[in-house]
Amino acid sequence: MAIKKVALLTAGGLAPCLSTAIGRLIERYTEVSPETEIIAYIGGYKGLLQGNSIKVNSEIRENAAVLYKHGGSPIGNSRVKLTNVKDCENRGLVQPGENPLEVAANQLIKDGVEVLHTIGGDDTNTTAADLAAFLAENNYKLIVVGLPKTIDNDVFPIKQSLGAWTAAEEGAKFFSNVVAEHNANPRMLIIHEVMGRSCGWLTAYTAKVYHETLEELDFLPNIGLSKERKDVHAIFIPEMEVNIAAEAERLGKVMDDYDNVNIFISEGAGLETIVKEMEAAGEEVPRDAFGHAKLDAVNPGAWFGKQFAKLLGAEKVLIQKSGYFARAAASNEADLDLIKKCCDKAIESAQAGIGGVVGQDDDKDFELRAIEFPRIAGGKPFDIDEEWFGELLADLGQAKGAKVVAEH
Repeated sequence: MAIKKVALLTAGGLAPCLSTAIGRLIERYTEVSPETEIIAYIGGYKGLLQGNSIKVNSEIRENAAVLYKHGGSPIGNSRVKLTNVKDCENRGLVQPGENPLEVAANQLIKDGVEVLHTIGGDDTNTTAADLAAFLAENNYKLIVVGLPKTIDNDVFPIKQSLGAWTAAEEGAKFFSNVVAEHNANPRMLIIHEVMGRSCGWLTAYTAKVYHETLEELDFLPNIGLSKERKDVHAIFIPEMEVNIAAEAERLGKVMDDYDNVNIFISEGAGLETIVKEMEAAGEEVPRDAFGHAKLDAVNPGAWFGKQFAKLLGAEKVLIQKSGYFARAAASNEADLDLIKKCCDKAIESAQAGIGGVVGQDDDKDFELRAIEFPRIAGGKPFDIDEEWFGELLADLGQAKGAKVVAEH
């Protein structure tokens, strides 16, 4: 169908795909439907509720490919859940008694938008699903087509979310500098905390990329520059049970031999245990609009650092987080290719009148398609039985713990 007007918005945290996806949607619409007007809501769902948008003019259309070279989102993000009425009221995004879904829907109608492209993670796209359902129930003729942005790579039922490959590559680059701290102090413990609330894919894949980069370097062990000191020594992720006592015994030998231990952890590793400890101690656990415990307050990196510093007899502990470095990068070539394919499919689906979230469908032989909104959910666990992960753990001398995440 001919589309007169579309709108774009990005929401949630940043990922190395937002700028690229915006660029490709603009570029592709200009190629296949130059008459289609494009607007962008500023600041995600917040901008939609407030009616704050910009028109994509001819200059932007002609130079859309510039966005491929940049990270972040030029149109801005926010964390807003349209079904959390109280939060929207408290933030002044709607008036008391107003339904945010209805406010958003009415704004889209007022702006004459026929297709809304949302670029975000599980929270963004489940919010888009709520909006799509509301529109359908109230006979609003508007199509919502989302794109799966999350560096956690944890969206059901999507094989690979946009930006995740880049984030892993950037996290490995980040640690390649951090690890040089291993010779700054005797018996050094370095904790690399990687983003991933409930999914350990990014931590595992970042460790894999970093581990493989060491194969490309030369070393001089006789002067203390050894691969063993710079390597990953342990990986702790939410999906895998960790025997701290057994790991401490293994890592204690690493510390004795190499004077340094490097641990990669997901920011959600041990989260349940840490939250219970905080609540048992009478501490309040701050939560966001979606009910998630705020990870900066829980601070799993510090918790693991404290546990292992004592057990390993570390003289110094360094805790470094690569998340903000990794998530703000420009897309790498692998992501750029996937993003272009997904954006092209998103426009094709919109023109066919098909809503959903575009991705490689796990349940349909990884077909690239607009996946039905009711099937979209966050919290997809990383499969620790992946062959590459088993090989990585074997290289590190780490036993693979039992799975601790239930199947969806």
